[in-house]
Amino acid sequence: MYKTLKPGFLVLVLLVVAMLGACSAKSEPSVTPSAASSEGAEGSDQPLTKVKIQLKWVPQAQFAGIYAAKEKGFFADEGIDAEIIPGGPDIVIEQQVVNGAADVGITGVDSLLVSRDNGLPLVSLAQISQKSSYRLIAKKSAGITDPAQMKGKKVSTWFGSQQFQVLAFMEKNGLDPKKDIELVKQGFTMDQFFNDQVDVATATIYNEYHVVLESGTKETDLDVFNIEDAGVGMLEDTLIAKKDWVDSNKELAVKVTRAVLKGWNYAIDNQNETVDIVMKNVTDGSTTREHQVTMLEEIAKLIRPEGFTEKQVGSFVDESFTRTADIALKYGLIKKAANLDEALEKSIYEEAVKDVTK
Repeated sequence: MYKTLKPGFLVLVLLVVAMLGACSAKSEPSVTPSAASSEGAEGSDQPLTKVKIQLKWVPQAQFAGIYAAKEKGFFADEGIDAEIIPGGPDIVIEQQVVNGAADVGITGVDSLLVSRDNGLPLVSLAQISQKSSYRLIAKKSAGITDPAQMKGKKVSTWFGSQQFQVLAFMEKNGLDPKKDIELVKQGFTMDQFFNDQVDVATATIYNEYHVVLESGTKETDLDVFNIEDAGVGMLEDTLIAKKDWVDSNKELAVKVTRAVLKGWNYAIDNQNETVDIVMKNVTDGSTTREHQVTMLEEIAKLIRPEGFTEKQVGSFVDESFTRTADIALKYGLIKKAANLDEALEKSIYEEAVKDVTK
C-alpha cells in the first residue's frame, strides 16, 4: 500500500521544527565507520561507512531496488554498510531523517513538500517513481464508464495528502469534489469496495489493484481510471536527506544515490531474482511471492517507464515536480509555493548517475 500522511503528521513536523531550533545550526554527520563491517570498495582495507536508510513502509517490492543494492553489493562497492530500516504506520520518515535516526529515507514528494513548507531542512537526492501509481476503480455493475458518471457517488481514498490528486482528477473532469461526490475515507484494506460500501475506490496499480484481482475479480469486471493519464498525478517515492547532512557528506550522498540507482536498474532487469531477495526480508505470512512478483512488475513501469534509459532512473522531471507542487498549493497541502530549486539536489543525482551503465 501507499503510505499517506497521517492526521498527526503536521503536528509532528512542527514539533521537529521546534526541536531543530533548540539544536546547533550545524549538524554532525550521523554516519560512522562500522566496526562490524568488512573491507570497503575495491578490496580496500578501509572499514565500511554505516548509512541508515529509512523505508516509508514495511518490506515489500516497492523497495526492491534498495534491497537489491544491498544484496548485490552495490552499497559495499561504494564503501557503505547499509542498514535498511522498515517503516510502518507509526513511523514518520521525515522525523527519522531530521532527528538523525536515519541518514536517508524514502518518502512521498507530497510529504517532502509539506515538511519543507513547515521549515524542515530536507532535500531530495533522486526521484524514484516517475509517475503516479493511483487508479480509481469501479465495478462494472456500478455503471461508471466515464468520470462524469461519478457524480452523486461515494468515492473512497486515503486521507492525509494523496486525496488531492483524486480531487484534481474530479475537477479535471468537470466535477466539483465538494458538491458532486461524497468523499469517503478509505481504510488500509479493500473491504469497503468488496462490500459495496463505496461506488469508486482508490488503488495503487502495484498493490491494491492486484489485491482486487487476487480476490477473484476479473479485469473485465472493472472500470479503471488512470489519474496519471488524466494529467493530474502527483509524484510519489523520492530519496531524501537532511540538507546539512548532504552539505557535510557530499561524496557519501553521491555514493548512496549511485548505489540506489544501480540497485533499481538491477531489480528491474532481474525481477525474479529480486523478488527472492525481497521475500527474504518480508515478515513471515505478511504477503505472497506471487503478490510481490506483480508488485515489482508494476513498480518497474513507474520507476523506469517506457522510453527511459538506465541513466534516467532517479531523474528529476521538472514538469512532473511542478504539477505536483501546483496541486499541493492549490488544495492547501502547502501554504506557500514550493522552491523546487532548493528542494531538489540535482547536482548529487547528476554526479551519481555518471557511473550508471547507459
